Amino acid sequence: MTSTERRYAVTGQGNTYWEDLSVGDVVRGPGVTITDSHLVQWAGLTGDWVSLHLDEEYATAAGFAGRIAHGPLSMSLSLGLLTQTGIFGNVIAWLGVDRVRALAPVLIGDTIHPEAEVIVARPTSKPTRGIWTLEYRTVNQRDETAMTFTSSFMVRRRKAEENGRG
Repeated sequence: MTSTERRYAVTGQGNTYWEDLSVGDVVRGPGVTITDSHLVQWAGLTGDWVSLHLDEEYATAAGFAGRIAHGPLSMSLSLGLLTQTGIFGNVIAWLGVDRVRALAPVLIGDTIHPEAEVIVARPTSKPTRGIWTLEYRTVNQRDETAMTFTSSFMVRRRKAEENGRG
């Protein structure tokens, strides 16, 4: 773990403000092992019944080592697992996701976790808000990057008096 990498306990809501993270900081979330249930439930929830995710023979004939997780499932799990660190307790708005790249398949039995580096931390025109842009990596148990994407958030700033400006 580098000096700028932070590991957070699974807490749910936290009390992290915009000022608490700087460009270069890396936050690592907890992991989850992908199961058949993840794939079947995601397919049912989204209507994405593509055979690569649900038919073992089809997936192996297509050249995979078995059924693969849906790309949006892997991305959603990374977003959700990082939320468990508590760093988003002061998020005002999720601004979106960009530059999604699926780099390697996520298979049933893989354990994935998110790592997110702060690549933008800028104030807004309102002194009570700032913007973070995080560059996510979805990493498996072999330390392979399965997916990358960026996501931006509007975050509360501390009150002026807490920042020494009051």
